[in-house]
Amino acid sequence: MDTSPWRAPLLWRGAQTLARAAVALIGRLEVTGDVPQALRRGPLILAANHISPFDPVVLAAACRLRRVAPRIMATGGLFRAPVLGPLMRHAGHIRVDRGTTAVHRSLEIAAEAVAGGSVVLVYPEGRIGLAPGMWPERGKTGAARLAFASGAAVVPVAQWGSHEVLPYRAPKGMLRGLARALVRRPVVRVHFGAPVALADLDPGAPGAARRATDRIIDAITDDLAPLRPHEPDGPRHVDPGRPVDPSRAHRRHRRG
Repeated sequence: MDTSPWRAPLLWRGAQTLARAAVALIGRLEVTGDVPQALRRGPLILAANHISPFDPVVLAAACRLRRVAPRIMATGGLFRAPVLGPLMRHAGHIRVDRGTTAVHRSLEIAAEAVAGGSVVLVYPEGRIGLAPGMWPERGKTGAARLAFASGAAVVPVAQWGSHEVLPYRAPKGMLRGLARALVRRPVVRVHFGAPVALADLDPGAPGAARRATDRIIDAITDDLAPLRPHEPDGPRHVDPGRPVDPSRAHRRHRRG
């Protein structure tokens, strides 16, 4: 049996290079922070905030700059697309059918992937965030449970600016958004933070997954603040098609 660690296929590494070119075409990418060299090939969990349909392209480009090739936990709709679906599967990405019982199987597959040495990218919010001000909203516990199941480190990834490229309702309005970005060339910022401290939590204790999730979202929020210093209350760029859902607004938690 082959026990060698998973390595990203050439197709996915090539796609990351194309993502860098795409972001450079429509904006200016600024990447700060880093992934510890010992973790770049996994096992590792990258936990990112989700603000735009353009996020996967931005994160693919940023990860390429940091020499990381993550397997992305992506919505099942992408895998059902005629051409994109087979490409996603070949690249090793992990299908997530939200709102179904199959989502539990997705976590099992992700845990197996991380245990096999992969880097897996997750969106702890479970959707494009709709909290007021576009700050990270209260997360789902999937990323925390994945960390507990695999024992892998969790590196928070904060991003800002991709919402100025594609609107929330893309593909509706996509061409207009891209044209606008080509002219204005927005700055898209990504920051890789320090690994989140979870070792003191007992995975079997009641509420452990929720406490771990809150720490992950707290870390992303803390790393996001310096990326949007002049937009603390809300984004300058307002997408009229983006709904607001305050029901999942996240409150900063104290350690414990």
